[in-house]
Amino acid sequence: MATQRSRAIPAEMSRRAEARWPAFVSLIVMLVLYALTPTEFVPRLVLIGIAVLMFLPLIILNPHRLTRETSWSRWLSVSFALVLVAGNLVDMGSLIVDLVSGSTGGYRILLTALQVWAASIVAFAIVYWELDRGGPVSRGTQPRHKLGRPDFKFVQDDDADSVTEVKNQSSELADWRPGFIDYLYLSLTNMTAFSPTDTMPLSARAKIFMGVQSVCGFILLALVIARSVNILA
Repeated sequence: MATQRSRAIPAEMSRRAEARWPAFVSLIVMLVLYALTPTEFVPRLVLIGIAVLMFLPLIILNPHRLTRETSWSRWLSVSFALVLVAGNLVDMGSLIVDLVSGSTGGYRILLTALQVWAASIVAFAIVYWELDRGGPVSRGTQPRHKLGRPDFKFVQDDDADSVTEVKNQSSELADWRPGFIDYLYLSLTNMTAFSPTDTMPLSARAKIFMGVQSVCGFILLALVIARSVNILA
């Protein structure tokens, strides 16, 4: 039987632990957008219910700062992120069908497209945040040199690595690690530019997720522009 894993950081190092609220606020915004979008209301309520049920144990374990992690919470957090992406992809597929068929009113479907676009940014940001270097708890509890192999290379990584090469050099830059806002910005730029900007994917899974997001963003934008021209013409 697999042993349960649990980590907690000392009180004096709690300042390094990432705050819960940025990811929490982004998730709430995403779920509110789902709830306010009129199309396919019942499936959206099901997704919102599943997301809330999966997220409750995680927020109870770490209500303010991400300082504790067990085997079940790690699996639940990753599964939660993947459920958000899967639900968003299904929603995007349904929207693409409506855009192509023209079965839904023009302005209504454009509002739905905006919701799907915004929700996609949040969903993929949570996936990147949960997967990179072992997740947010690992990044907050482990020294930088003990973290797992990165999935993404940020600009600050080069600066931090150069600082740590100097003996007896200790600074905030040398101990830098990405937070949720960094991954949210990564997801935003990938959704709008359809390619990496200042942050590069390193692992195969990071490239797959970024590729899927880029393709979905491109298809969604192309169809929305085409439909908008048809509506306004």
